[in-house]
Amino acid sequence: MPFELALRYSTPLTPVSDLDEVLREFLRMVGYLPDGEEGRGAEGPIAQSLAFRLVRDCLLRDPTRPWYADELTAVLQTSKPTIYRHINKLKALDLLEEVVGMGEGKGRKGYRFRYGNVARAWDFTEANAQNALRRYRETVNHLQTLIERAASDPPPKIAPKVAPTVRAAGRERGPR
Repeated sequence: MPFELALRYSTPLTPVSDLDEVLREFLRMVGYLPDGEEGRGAEGPIAQSLAFRLVRDCLLRDPTRPWYADELTAVLQTSKPTIYRHINKLKALDLLEEVVGMGEGKGRKGYRFRYGNVARAWDFTEANAQNALRRYRETVNHLQTLIERAASDPPPKIAPKVAPTVRAAGRERGPR
């Protein structure tokens, strides 16, 4: 799964003491929740959206507990494809880990924040971001080298135009 993180320069939310407000803004900053006004068409305020409730009411309510898709569909009253769409967004941020559990005679996958801790989960996200930025830096350095090399090479010589050769009845005729 590709790693995706929105990077924005922002002021830390440390002066804000409301958990829901900090969580909502943080999830917007990293690209999990959409930007925009509180009211989002038919879905209503962000705090009532499924994406937000998945994080706040399930994953953060008991961060060490693995949550299974069946449980999440029941708690959030939605479909499995919708649950997996949001789980995959959180996995793309590298915040979630899969926990294999036993249920109904087969292994089931549960999901929780890595190590059951948001701060430790963020360590993985941050490491991935640093790796991505380092790779960008390598590409930028290579691009600059190519630009400098192209600037120091002599310009290509332009060949003079030659009239095309015309073929007539098996014989070539050159320009007249």
